[in-house]
Amino acid sequence: MELSLKQQDRMIGKLNHVAIAVPDLAAATAIYRDILGANVSKPLDLPEHGVTTVFVNLANTKIELLHPLGEHSPISAFLAKNTAGGIHHVCYEVPDIVAARDRLVKAGARVLGDGEPKIGAHGKPVLFLHPKDFCGTLVELEQV
Repeated sequence: MELSLKQQDRMIGKLNHVAIAVPDLAAATAIYRDILGANVSKPLDLPEHGVTTVFVNLANTKIELLHPLGEHSPISAFLAKNTAGGIHHVCYEVPDIVAARDRLVKAGARVLGDGEPKIGAHGKPVLFLHPKDFCGTLVELEQV
């Protein structure tokens, strides 16, 4: 009996990043840059997502530091519940985001927002999936 999916049946690719919501972006950036010695990006404001991001570049993936941008940032509510910050979501790569969305919806998964891909921090289409459908974890898909 075959225990793994065939390559063509796999939807997600590699882990693109783990996002951590932080109450103080400058302090978090300094921890990764100065204490851990990581290569970090400059802050990038993403008004359409309500966040400012900094990427920590690692050999095998990235850490995305998220900070609220604007009054209606989804990160503000997360930080209100988790005042020290914490893991917000994981992001997996997919080759075709629309095909992935359609397959997930057909399987009963819920896509957040209006269900249409938006351009994310890497300039590529992204979607978010409801955490209740994925073991309590908010999942982002990014087309590569």
